[in-house]
Amino acid sequence: MILIRRFLYVIFFVQVGLLLIVMPWWPAFWEQNYFALAWPPLRSFLSNNYIRGAVSGLGFVNLFAGFADLATMFTARDSAEMPFHDQLRRP
Repeated sequence: MILIRRFLYVIFFVQVGLLLIVMPWWPAFWEQNYFALAWPPLRSFLSNNYIRGAVSGLGFVNLFAGFADLATMFTARDSAEMPFHDQLRRP
């Protein structure tokens, strides 16, 4: 059950990361959203390339977190799975 939950977290982090990487550079979504049209100063703020890059950077952080968690899922070992001689060496 814990493994399934961790895998769902990995899927969530990867999806959010990919969305945050792609969405700021997609003009149909980023420039024509409700909040940018309702408040013009926000539109000039969101159209700044530095802001788009910062949002994409957060996407890369999410993507890295998802893949790091996936790597720990495959490399983690329980003490019950270790051979007996490896358990003797552990402090």
